[in-house]
Amino acid sequence: MSESLRYQTLIESAQKIAPPCCAVAHPCDAGSLSAALEAARLGLFRPVLVGPQARIERVAREQGLDISGIERVDTPHSHASADLAVEYVQSAEASLLMKGSLHTDELMHSVIKHKGGLRTERRISHVFIMDVPNYDELLFITDAAVNIFPDLETKADIVQNAIDLHLGLGLGTPRVAILSAVEQVSGKIPSTIEAAALCKMAQRGQITGGELDGPLALDNAISLEAARIKGIDSPVAGRAQILVVPDLEAGNMLAKNLTFLGGAAAAGVVLGARVPIVLTSRADSGSTKLASCAVASLYADYLVKRQAAAIAGAADE
Repeated sequence: MSESLRYQTLIESAQKIAPPCCAVAHPCDAGSLSAALEAARLGLFRPVLVGPQARIERVAREQGLDISGIERVDTPHSHASADLAVEYVQSAEASLLMKGSLHTDELMHSVIKHKGGLRTERRISHVFIMDVPNYDELLFITDAAVNIFPDLETKADIVQNAIDLHLGLGLGTPRVAILSAVEQVSGKIPSTIEAAALCKMAQRGQITGGELDGPLALDNAISLEAARIKGIDSPVAGRAQILVVPDLEAGNMLAKNLTFLGGAAAAGVVLGARVPIVLTSRADSGSTKLASCAVASLYADYLVKRQAAAIAGAADE
C-alpha cells in the first residue's frame, strides 16, 4: 500500500467519527494554520484557534485562508496561547491539543505544569506512525521526541502508550520489538537487560495488549531473513509493528534516517496526557500533518469510549 493510501485510510476512518474539538495553540504561521483549517474542512476535528488574533488574521489574508466561522480566542503571546489551550482541555471544552508555531518545549511546559497540567498516571511519550516504503504495514517508533534517557519504569509506560495507540487505531494486537544493538542479553549493554525485563513484565501482566520480544537488533526486528539467519524464532522477530528504541538519540536518528534517506513519512502524536497532542513539524508534508490529526482524533475517540465502558462496568459491579 502506498504512503498516500495508508494515511488516507486513517483519514477516512477519522471522518467516520464525530469530530472532536481541538485547541490549536498559537497557529501563527502558514503551515500550522493551513493544517488546522484543512483538518477542519475534512471533518477530522473542530479547531479553536488560540493565539494573537491580529497575527492569525494577517497570516490568513496573506495565504488566502478562510477563517470565518472558526472559533478563535485572542492571546498576547505564545506562552499565553499554550496555557489557554491547555485550559480548554482542563475544562473539557477540547479533547485534543495541537501545536502551532510555538516551540514544542513551550507547549509541553504548559501541558505538564499549567494549573496542574494534563498529566496522568502514565509518563508522557511520543510515537511516530511511519509509512516506510517496502515495509508491509505502518511502523511505530517510540520514543524519539520526549524522553531522553528513560529508565525501566518509563520505558514500560512508553511501551504501553504505543500498544494502546495501535489498539485504539483498530490495527489489532501489535508485535512489539524492544531494540538494542544486539539480540543477546549482555551486562555490558544495559538496554538489553531492560529489554528482557520489559518482556518479563509483559508475561506477568504489567504490560498488556501486545506481543513483546527483545532485545532485538534492528535487522532481526524488521527482516524475516535476518531473524532466520540469527536463529530467532518468535512472533515478533522480522515482523515488528512497534519499535521501542533505547533512548531519544537512537530513536530520533532512526526516524530521521527512515524519513530523509528511506523516503518514509512520519506522522506523530504525544500520548500519556489526558488527551492526545498533535506535534507537527514545518518539514512535514500536508498528508503527514493530516495523518497526525487523524491519528489523534481516532485515539481521542477511543479514549472517550474506553472511559465510558469503564464507568459502565464499575456501575454494574
